[in-house]
Amino acid sequence: MARLWDKGSPLDERVLRYTAGEDHQLDARLVPYDVAGSKAHASMLAAQGLISPDDAAAIGNGLDQLATGHARGEWSISLADEDVHTALESRLTALIGAAGGRLHLGRSRNDQVLTALRLYLKDACVALAGEAGAVTLALQRMITRQGSIALPGYTHLQQAMPSSVALWAEGYAEEIRDDAAGIEAAVRRLDRNPLGSAAGFGVPALPLDRSHTQRTLGFASIHAPVTAVQLSRGKAEAELTFQMLLLLNDLGRLASDLLLFYTREFSYVRLPESMTTGSSIMPQKRNPDVLELVRSAGAVAQGALNEIIAITAKLNAGYHRDLQRIKAPLFRTIDLTLESTAIVAQTLDGVEFIADNIVLDDGLYAAERANALVVKEGIPFREAYRRVAAEMKSEDE
Repeated sequence: MARLWDKGSPLDERVLRYTAGEDHQLDARLVPYDVAGSKAHASMLAAQGLISPDDAAAIGNGLDQLATGHARGEWSISLADEDVHTALESRLTALIGAAGGRLHLGRSRNDQVLTALRLYLKDACVALAGEAGAVTLALQRMITRQGSIALPGYTHLQQAMPSSVALWAEGYAEEIRDDAAGIEAAVRRLDRNPLGSAAGFGVPALPLDRSHTQRTLGFASIHAPVTAVQLSRGKAEAELTFQMLLLLNDLGRLASDLLLFYTREFSYVRLPESMTTGSSIMPQKRNPDVLELVRSAGAVAQGALNEIIAITAKLNAGYHRDLQRIKAPLFRTIDLTLESTAIVAQTLDGVEFIADNIVLDDGLYAAERANALVVKEGIPFREAYRRVAAEMKSEDE
């Protein structure tokens, strides 16, 4: 397998395994996006008279065939391929001949991978925001079914103020909507066309048209100057990971509430049996494993964010192979967030609050009593506060 950088010298197999790492597996999701970027690049080269229209058409048709074959499972990226770029270009050249070898003119793997990655991440943002929206819809359905059920509102894990299932669910729904908006806002850094920046210093002697690929690929703007492109690596990825972390933390807090409500001591809720697991030794147990894993998902995202920021924090200008290691934590967090939002939405549709088990302490209404005294007697709130506190202490005695 001829690699894009191959100059004919042998490569130690250990070096291949170490430098390729997980890329041949991680890059599977980038195939349709690398195809889109490559077709746009070929179209631009033809428009600029750098390759013939016939070659551009052959490249486009060949790439479409390869994308279809990959989607059908007819081929996959191997360690020998190293990455998606070699896998596609080598197969394209085998399929259409010399025209395939003309595709890389005016392009580096550096701007090529960043183009595919940004296109993928833009779609991922849409999917992530959509799954967050599905959780808010599940919370709204819960409100419709059970919103009127009274709940104690807790501070310091002590009953504090009267609440309800509706108030509880609406609070989470609003914050998760805000998380979705944060994910959508993360597109700003992704929506700039890196093609034409090559290895970070542009392409000398070639009249590339970066506006052509920008329009074709649907980027909002061109990323310029070319030296800024590699300096930006890790920033959009870290921002998206941070926004996913905020979403996962909100899901974790929601899960933590439900885990508390599900304990025998509380028994505020029933969970659907299909969403719980059993014990290997205790026949009576039904375990809320799903919610426990959701509760811990934020920790995984926090670790991924730390990885991404630490990898890029002290790099010099230009491209460095260190950046390859961003993919694994980034993709891992995207997958975990999509899985977590989907499972939470499904679980919420089966949660049942048990009104008969929810006991509200009389103390929940203390603040209401103090406020009523202020309105009725016109006394300062602090005086009303002390009077109600004394009355309640007397009632307890």
